[in-house]
Order: sequence, then C-alpha cells, then structure tokens
Amino acid sequence: MARTGVFPRMRQVIMLVAMLLAWSVPARADDISAAGRGVVRIVTIAVADDEVVGFGHGSGFAVAPNRIVTNAHVVELASRYPGNVVIGVVPSEGSKSFQGKLIAIDTKRDLALIEFSGAKLPTLALSSAAVTDGETLFALGYPGNVDIATARSAADFITPQSPVRSQGGFAGTRTLEGISVLLHTANIARGNSGGPLLDACGRVLGVNSAITNSEEGDSTFAFAIAYPELTAFLTQAKQPFVSIAAPCISVEQRNALDKAAEEKDRADIANRNAQAESAAARAREAAIDKARAANESARETYMAGAAVLLVFGALALGAAGLLLSRDRQRPGVWTAVGGGALLLGAVALFVLRPSFDEASIAAPGEGNQSAEAKLPADAAEGPLVCTLQPDRSRITVSPGQAVQLNVGPDGCFDGGTQYAESGRRWQRVLVPADEQTVTVREFDPDSGTLTDTRYFLSAADMQKVRDVKPVVPVAQCTADQAKRASLASLQQLMRATLPPAYNEKLVYHCAPGGAE
Repeated sequence: MARTGVFPRMRQVIMLVAMLLAWSVPARADDISAAGRGVVRIVTIAVADDEVVGFGHGSGFAVAPNRIVTNAHVVELASRYPGNVVIGVVPSEGSKSFQGKLIAIDTKRDLALIEFSGAKLPTLALSSAAVTDGETLFALGYPGNVDIATARSAADFITPQSPVRSQGGFAGTRTLEGISVLLHTANIARGNSGGPLLDACGRVLGVNSAITNSEEGDSTFAFAIAYPELTAFLTQAKQPFVSIAAPCISVEQRNALDKAAEEKDRADIANRNAQAESAAARAREAAIDKARAANESARETYMAGAAVLLVFGALALGAAGLLLSRDRQRPGVWTAVGGGALLLGAVALFVLRPSFDEASIAAPGEGNQSAEAKLPADAAEGPLVCTLQPDRSRITVSPGQAVQLNVGPDGCFDGGTQYAESGRRWQRVLVPADEQTVTVREFDPDSGTLTDTRYFLSAADMQKVRDVKPVVPVAQCTADQAKRASLASLQQLMRATLPPAYNEKLVYHCAPGGAE
C-alpha cells in the first residue's frame, strides 16, 4: 500500500505561490466538471536557511468558499514545521494561487483542514446516500505522474489548471488502520491524496488517500476515507458542511420522471374532468326528470282547472238561457256574463298551461359562479414560505433550505424584482455577481410551485452569460407589459448561452406561512 502524496526535493521551485499566470482547460459541462471547479492542488514548499529544500503536492476540495479538506499526510510537514513550510492552494481556474493556513489536522483519520483568503471557491456537497456494488464513481485530483509527464517547469505546479478525472467502480467498504474506507477502482496516483471521490452527481463520498501495491501484475485498488470519518472530522473541527441524503439520479432520469408525472397529472385532470362531466350530466338528467314531473303536475292542475271552469261556464250559460226564456232579463244577463267569464277563464288556463323545455333546465349549482370564483382557488400570492420537495428535485449541492417569497401583482417579487411572463407563470434568470452559478427561477401561482433550475458554469461560460446581460431594462417592478416583454426577450438570450443540461433542479411547494 502506498500513500498518494508527493514530496520530492526540487531546489528550482520558486516560493512565490501567489504570483501566477492564468492557464485553464475548458471544463466539460457535467456534474463532475462542476465539482472540479471546487477541487484544488495543495502545494507544500519547505524552506531552510532561505533555500527551498523540499516540495510536495496533493489535492483537496472546498467544503466552504475558503476552507479546503485534504489528507493529513499532504500537509504533515507544515504541521510539524509551521515556520519552515508554506502551504499553497492552487485553484482549478483563475490566474492566482493563494497561501493557506492549517486549521485542523487528524493524523489517525489522515484528514486536514486548510483555510485561505483572496477568492471564493464553489463548495462541494457530501453524500450520505448508500453506495451500491459496482456503482460508477469518479476521482478528481492532480496525479503526480501526469504532472511529471507534462510539467515544463516548477511553475507549472502552481499554475491553475483543471483536475484530472478518472472513473471506476465501487468495490466495497474496508477498514484501513482502524479507519473506515471505501474501496474502488478509479485510477489514482501519488498526488491524488486529499482529492474527492465522487458519485455521478458530483457529490463527495470520500477522500482519496492510498492505493494498493501492484506486484506481479496484481490489480490496483484505491482507498478513500469514508463519509462517516470525514463528517466526524469536520464536526470536531467545527466546520459546517452540506450533506445530502437524496439518491443520485441523472438529468435524463429526472426529466423522464417529470414527464411521467406530467402525463399522470394530465391523466388525473382528464379523469377528474370526465367524472365531473359525468356527475354534471347525471345531475342535469335528475334536474330534467324533476322539472318534467313538476311540469306535468302543473299542467294537470291547469287542465283540471280549465275543465272545471268550462263545466261551470256551460252550466251558467244554460241557466242564463233558461232565465231569459222566462222573461227574467236582469238575472239572465248577469248569469250569462258570469258564464262567459268562466268560459274565458277556462280558455285562459288552457292556453297558459306550462310548457316543457329541456334546454332551459340547468344542473344544481350551474350558472351561479362569478368570474372571480372561477379563478384557481389556490392561486398563491403575498408572503410565502416554499418547502423543498425532494421527490420532485435533483439535488447535487444545495442543502434544501426553505425559500421565502413575496409575490405581488404583475410579477413583482419581494417588493422590487420584476419577473417576466412565461404563459401563466413568472420567470427570472438570476445571475449573481460573485458566483459561477446561473439560476432560472420559475413560479406557478396556480399550483404554488417554485422551480429553481441551476447551472454551474466555468469562468468562461459565466462570462458569456454576463456579456449578454446588460443593464436590465426593468430596474423596478412595473405594470408596463412592453417593458416586461423586453425583459422576457433578454432572458431568452441569456438562456441561449446556457448548456443544454442543467446541474441541479430544486422544486418547492409554496404556501402562506409554510402551511401545507
């Protein structure tokens, strides 16, 4: 077994760690490359009597913007001889390296924590998710054999450049000198010490520290200090870190799940609509039957009344004729008038008997809703608390904290940020000044759903987005649709500069005060 650190004598090494020329390799647009921007080279330079007497290097990764985890054996001499050994932190991007300071060291676990200032690095998240046998894993770092083959001078060791990735499989867990380690087949070499072992989502599973000795053609295996040992070390060092328990799923898997969920939602909506239409049809049929029965009863009443009036009218006219025939003029006339009135009443009842029109019958409750009542009942607005939905998200680096929003009219968010229309939704492309992350934020007020689609970009790709982003034409919230349309057009141009695939997708459910 061999440690993967390097400390050969190199008298030609210049000790000015912070004086560098920029040189970086374009990163691939995936989760491993995104994680690589938080991986650094750790350089140690030993000085005696103003003369460089030793040089070594390993790898490390950021658990905070200015805090680096590496192996203890990479910085052991700096721990033993702090006045004579300088620690250099060389990022994967940029034009500078930085002097580091040892904050904590645990030689048993072979872990150390370094602090530096002058820049902010993307932070890697740790993963507590279970690793399955044969799962594809990735190692990032700065193997010494690559450096020896490619370095033209000592200055190349302190020049920012992308870390080397290697891919292998998970081979099990073991105990190495009393410490829990992960066994894997990703190729690492001297110089990879302290670099991260990652899952396919770019989350840290362990810290690469050693390899097996390869004798007589034996296969080489690598050891990485396991998650429980790493988190115990960071906790003892009082260093906060992000830990994610959600399983790693690819963007393709997430998109497929989203598509299946959307299809299910559409099917559920169609089923609910069909059930509602069926219930409405049954209710209308019942209303028609009830109305028909009431109509028939009313018609029978009218017809019976008309028949009675007709009979009495006829009798009255007969009596009037009898009276007139006996020269009883006055009673006969009045009786005739009364009989005529009864006949007219019979005719009126017959003519006015109620008719029946099915088209005029409405189901119970129809036609009673106002336009306002037809708006979605759960349309979200005002102060909201948005809670992460892990089953609908793809989480790679974010801790999943709740998000607070204040949704105002016309796409005015948080009292001063204008969002642009995207159908019935509101959307904004967020480009922070001090991070290499672009977030496309979308809010659906009908369902109370907030979606943050995040892209972790290289410095060059981030600059492309910033080049498209001039002074935003909508500085304040506005009801002017033309200005909001201008903002939407600008955001489309910004989105066109983003990679085809995102790195992280966070879906939240928003409700007043966080109520479910």
